Amino acid sequence: MQHNTFGIDVRCRRLVEYTTASEAQALCHALTAADSPLLIIGAGSNLLLTADYPGTVITPENRFEIRLRTGMSDAGHVYIDCWAGTTFDDVVAYAVGHGWYGAENLSLIPGQVGASAVQNIGAYGAEVKDIIHEVRAVEIATGDEVAFSCEECAYGYRQSRFKRDWRDRYLITWVTYRLGTTFAPRLDYGNIRARLEEQGIVAPTPQQLRDVIIAIRNEKLPDPAVEGNAGSFFMNPIVPRAKYEALCKLYPDMPHYTVDADHEKIPAGWMIDQCGWRGRTVGRVGVHARQALVLVNRGGATGQEVVHLYQAIQHDVRERFGIDIHPEVNVK
Repeated sequence: MQHNTFGIDVRCRRLVEYTTASEAQALCHALTAADSPLLIIGAGSNLLLTADYPGTVITPENRFEIRLRTGMSDAGHVYIDCWAGTTFDDVVAYAVGHGWYGAENLSLIPGQVGASAVQNIGAYGAEVKDIIHEVRAVEIATGDEVAFSCEECAYGYRQSRFKRDWRDRYLITWVTYRLGTTFAPRLDYGNIRARLEEQGIVAPTPQQLRDVIIAIRNEKLPDPAVEGNAGSFFMNPIVPRAKYEALCKLYPDMPHYTVDADHEKIPAGWMIDQCGWRGRTVGRVGVHARQALVLVNRGGATGQEVVHLYQAIQHDVRERFGIDIHPEVNVK
């Protein structure tokens, strides 16, 4: 249960932790057919386990390690190498404290550095791809160390090649982030600016911006230690403009975010709320009262109970809006 924030009580046949890139290489060389299937996880904050896992679970050691990379000639930026098992929010805090900027809007997103590069985590108008320079990993099949540029990872909305054609092929060891030395705050997503103005802040410092985002997230999202969850369960769907315009006639106040000239993003949480799911409980699972995107374990739930809940929500959203919503969470 300590390896998944949903708090699902399941087991695996074997759990292995690697502490260095060299140890990851040795682990890959030692794997045999008996270890299959493999499941690679970080902190388990974006994971729903539906049954005991029949194979080997591999995870980086959860420890804080950040190194300033020297010799990079890029005026106005610094590069920091972060161990895959470092808690991502610790990186944001460290960066802000050292005058390195670009990650503030990603404050308090749960999980580890390695998972950030797989998931392309994002919040409040920012995505981690905006600051990723390089991802280093070990190829499981060969034990070779490899490095990928941000462009090679082909990041999209909560997507990367690590989630698609590279799934289960690599153990991430280090991620290099490129951060600015000049603060350029992004305030126009969600209610960030309004919350700052409530405090009389027009031009926030980096720490003030981070503090406000943390406060907003804490108000909206439950503590997994109290009520098991994996944060936002569904991705916000991106729909053709014609679909958005048709829905606007029915729901003039529907929130949306323009993606490009032909597409709009519609908040899945708003649609789930409109379907009457926010705050509801079904057996031992439910939808969080303050944020309809968050599914919660009310206590002692199984993964299958969560599956039944999210499928019922998908059905209702499809029936009402004609839109399919898909889990952001990795369901195993």
